[in-house]
Amino acid sequence: MQKILLYYKFTPIKDPQTVTLWQKTLADGLDLRGRILVSDHGLNGTVGGDINDLKKYVKETKKFPGFKDIVFKWSDGGRDDFPRMSVKHRRELVGFKNSDDEFAVDENGVVGGGVHLKPKQVHELVEKYGDDVVFFDGRNAHEASIGKFKNAYVPNTDTSRDFIAELESDKYDDIKNKKVVTYCTGGIRCEVISAMMKKRGFTDVYQIDGGIVKYGEAYGDDGLWEGALRVFDDRMTVNFSDHAKTIGECTHCTGKTSNFENCANPNCNSLVLICETCKTNPDLLYHTEECKQKMEVRV
Repeated sequence: MQKILLYYKFTPIKDPQTVTLWQKTLADGLDLRGRILVSDHGLNGTVGGDINDLKKYVKETKKFPGFKDIVFKWSDGGRDDFPRMSVKHRRELVGFKNSDDEFAVDENGVVGGGVHLKPKQVHELVEKYGDDVVFFDGRNAHEASIGKFKNAYVPNTDTSRDFIAELESDKYDDIKNKKVVTYCTGGIRCEVISAMMKKRGFTDVYQIDGGIVKYGEAYGDDGLWEGALRVFDDRMTVNFSDHAKTIGECTHCTGKTSNFENCANPNCNSLVLICETCKTNPDLLYHTEECKQKMEVRV
């Protein structure tokens, strides 16, 4: 039986290159595949493999003093959902431009971030304060196009680097004094985003502990979440139940869909949100008309 592990931990690492080598040796020895990032600020990973090998990976990783209390999130999938095992040392765990200047990390995690809420506490907050609670999507806009929390604010972001400009604009001034619940796939981006928001005048900021993944485990599609979850492996998307709502719209016919396809131009890294019917037309598998024209010129 195989599974996928998602996890992160913000903690100071004095020698990230040594930790990178250790993690690479450990993962390869257990025949895992996935992506692991190591930085001065901690560890972030998504790995798939046999469940017994994953348990060994968890046990060994927790032996590092700063990683002993990592929360590992289990998800359906396996080794074949990843092309290889990639372990890299990066300046940032999450690719926010110049985020080193935005937050600090100590042995307790990100300094000055939002209050962590368990899924049940999210519901309790909404029940108590109603419209004074707003959800803020900490992912990129295309991810929210197929799944999000109901009535959430979705920033106009194509990459993580766009978030600072978004937060420094005036478009969110009306919610700065409300109770803002940030959320992202597994929680790591919201650790940083919540700290960035507080530095920019948001007064009451929260984050969902464990992100959408943990919320989905608790409430599936019978709570405040609607749609599919975009994931960054060969699965592309996952649903939390057999009655997930489809909120995405096909780029071409506006039919309901959660299906992403890679742009047919191999030089384009963008995705196309396209229904199964339109997908059968090769001319529609392009992110833009320009992508299609460039391919025609090559042919």
